[in-house]
Amino acid sequence: KHFKYIWYIIMGINSEVEIEANLQIGPTSDGMVRLFIEAKGIEVPLDFDPEEADEIAEEIRSAAASARASIRK
Repeated sequence: KHFKYIWYIIMGINSEVEIEANLQIGPTSDGMVRLFIEAKGIEVPLDFDPEEADEIAEEIRSAAASARASIRK
């Protein structure tokens, strides 16, 4: 899948610096899961074995749930 985001990064999770980036997620021919990030001419391919990818997905789900809960307060 291909996603386009405005990333708020640099200096930590809660610091806001606006950077437009593209994120692609998909399997590789070697049986890995690749997160491919492209921003300002920089390309960062991150490969994970399927178990690591599952752990990352769970961390993302958990962070999304925590973010939703903080908005409702």
